[in-house]
Amino acid sequence: MVQKVYDVKGMTCAHCVQAVSSELNGLPGVKEVQVDLPSGKVTVTSEQALDRAAVAAAVDEAGYELVGGEAQ
Repeated sequence: MVQKVYDVKGMTCAHCVQAVSSELNGLPGVKEVQVDLPSGKVTVTSEQALDRAAVAAAVDEAGYELVGGEAQ
């Protein structure tokens, strides 16, 4: 399993968390998504490393923005 932390800009409420989680959970191989709303950090656990562009596209589809590099 691979765990990566991403920074997501624009999330402000539980609906935001649900939208981002739903889109990321739809990516192949994703097993778990944890969102820390106050910090904007999203932890994704997957079977193998995810393509950053795919993660960015999923976050964008939810209406938010993946910013910076990976936090960890």
